[in-house]
Amino acid sequence: MHLSANEGIEGVRFAVTGGQGFVGAALCLELLRLGAREVRSLDLRASSSWSQQLLDARPHHPRSDKSTRLYTCAIRPAAIYGPGEERHLPRILSLAKLGLAFFKIGGPDVKTDWVYIDNLVLALIVASMGLLDDIPDRKGTPVAAGQAYFICDGSPCNTFDFIIKPLFQSLDYSIPQVMLDTSVALAISRIFLFISTLFYPWLDSKWMPQPLILPAEVYKVGVTHYFSFLKAREELGYVPMVRPHEGLAATISYWKNRKRRELDGPTIFTWLAVTIGMLAVFSAACLPPVGPLKWVLDIHLFVFRSMLVIRLVLVIAIALHFGEAVYAWFLAKKVDPRNATGWFWQTFALGLFSLRYLLKRAR
Repeated sequence: MHLSANEGIEGVRFAVTGGQGFVGAALCLELLRLGAREVRSLDLRASSSWSQQLLDARPHHPRSDKSTRLYTCAIRPAAIYGPGEERHLPRILSLAKLGLAFFKIGGPDVKTDWVYIDNLVLALIVASMGLLDDIPDRKGTPVAAGQAYFICDGSPCNTFDFIIKPLFQSLDYSIPQVMLDTSVALAISRIFLFISTLFYPWLDSKWMPQPLILPAEVYKVGVTHYFSFLKAREELGYVPMVRPHEGLAATISYWKNRKRRELDGPTIFTWLAVTIGMLAVFSAACLPPVGPLKWVLDIHLFVFRSMLVIRLVLVIAIALHFGEAVYAWFLAKKVDPRNATGWFWQTFALGLFSLRYLLKRAR
């Protein structure tokens, strides 16, 4: 595929889908360099660390001053991992932090492709070299023009064993022990897809939880599929420069550092248990016994025997939570000053269940 000067780049407005990605940002810059009047990026992502790095670097694009054509090729990477990746691992780790990573999908014999970010960047560089049309002793269309290349680390692996299990262990998250058959996981994922479809207008809202799993994710990790980068090696000279275990070590180091900069805490089940418990004691001590609240009061009277004891329990619980929150704030000022306010409010809500994470960080 190419765009020649005669087909009208100069003075024309362009819209680039996926313009926040690495390749999309490069295409935007090249169109501007060729004289486009305006280039707009259409992308659901508000920003991308990779595209920002590209914009800051302002790399040379594969086109000579004498060329009248913009040559392109398609780089088809496997699932990308590495420091700064924001598509796969953040979603998986956010579920693990909430305690919602219940199961693994597919058996240990399922193999899929992954590509480390440095290897992908290398592929983009050698592909850009393959699009040059001003190399001495090379005539005709550049070797990469109009071609598609599969890019990966060259080591098909089981996603759970290669990246999820080591990452969870390093970050002290619970490792899922239950294995779901792919067909079962696919049926569950379609239920979540249907529910998400019902709430489509609000999917980008902060209060809207992300679906636990979707069909595309099941196919990605539960069905064997991988490709060869032989064509890229023969035509472009692409050979992975970072081995999988080296890329995984760098990825784990990045996420450990990122976790230390963020507010840590218990799973969503602890949040629910403590919140419901405190609300139940408050309703029994302070609210009139109307409707279901009468049952709540009866249970509390059965346990504590009198309203006086129930109210004392509420006062003591609030005092303990507040005292632990104040202690957490002073301790966080020493060990995690950036998140001191967050530690205060989280410990005020959860008490010791939050404080123990801060004490662990302090050690």
